[in-house]
Amino acid sequence: MFPKAVVLTLALVAVTSARAEVSADQVATVVWDYFSQLGNNAKEAVEQLQKSELTQQLNALFQDKLEDMNTYASDLQKKLVPFATELHERLTKDSEKLKEEIQKELEELRARLLPHAQEVSQMIGDRVRELQQRLGPHADELRTQVSAQAEQLRRQLTPYAQRMERVLRENTDNLKASLTPYADEFKAKVDQNVEELKGRLTPYADELKVKIDQNVEELRRSLAPYAQDVQEKLNHQLEGLAFQMKKSAEELKAKISANAEELRQRLAPVAEDVHSNLKGNTEGLQKSLAELSAHLDQQVAEFRRNVEPYGDTFNKALVQQMEELRQKLGPFAGNAESHLSFLEKDLRDKVNSFFSTLKNEESQDKTLALPEQEQVQMSASLES
Repeated sequence: MFPKAVVLTLALVAVTSARAEVSADQVATVVWDYFSQLGNNAKEAVEQLQKSELTQQLNALFQDKLEDMNTYASDLQKKLVPFATELHERLTKDSEKLKEEIQKELEELRARLLPHAQEVSQMIGDRVRELQQRLGPHADELRTQVSAQAEQLRRQLTPYAQRMERVLRENTDNLKASLTPYADEFKAKVDQNVEELKGRLTPYADELKVKIDQNVEELRRSLAPYAQDVQEKLNHQLEGLAFQMKKSAEELKAKISANAEELRQRLAPVAEDVHSNLKGNTEGLQKSLAELSAHLDQQVAEFRRNVEPYGDTFNKALVQQMEELRQKLGPFAGNAESHLSFLEKDLRDKVNSFFSTLKNEESQDKTLALPEQEQVQMSASLES
């Protein structure tokens, strides 16, 4: 039986998908994480899911919307739970079958490439070196962008901290009226700068996907002469490689975004501290403002330390994935779990398709559910 915690999580996604930032990718990740961990320890897997950030977020959203649940939301829930249950069951059944198919596919590929094993290995090695050369500047660019954006954030926020300190020294009679606007502006500036920072840094991952496609296509063309009779099988393996590499790019994007949000969460409470201490705790207010500039510098510096190495880490992951392909196609390949990336890709495709269907049904239902007066107005406008 599908664990209640996972069923609840997926059901909540259906209920809140139209009202909260919950994506098909997040749902697929929950199902895939559960499937991946189940083989090790089912109880531990469920406990981890229950504690996950996504589950907590969805539960909170659900609690907020309990009173607003309507027939439409209940209908979505009824559709998603059977889908999720069937999807998990199919994952379990398809895993072994797909493993056998991929193993057979690799055996046929290796047999066809064996007479050219040295050339194939050299071709992949060349593509690995080209990939490293292409990605190197991108890692340098990410470090430069992180440093520049973090410095810009620090530079734009520091004057607000300094103004609040100056106002506190010069105007002790009416601190609330004097400091409140600055505290509010500081918080707004934090939000604005973090969004700008994310906007500058997260497209980096999308640019990398373009490089991935270029590299995989060049690899396909390089290997094609050696795989004339098994070209479809080679293409399938390269699709799996591209999926893994792009997944790494998405993970990089998510890490950058998560670190930016963490920076926001660490800076935003400053404004709340000022507001709470304005009620009469002048000593506490002085202490908070005296530490504000140092706190700002510290948090920005920590953000830079965390994010700057991500580019190099990503590059190493992609090179490793290319090397794994070289090993899989080589004469001395082991029995690696090569099928899992294909299984995950299929899962994500199915969840995306399901969400697309839900959105189409939602649009149709909203049109049908318009109040009678609005339908009359719409009809009148159409007739005119």
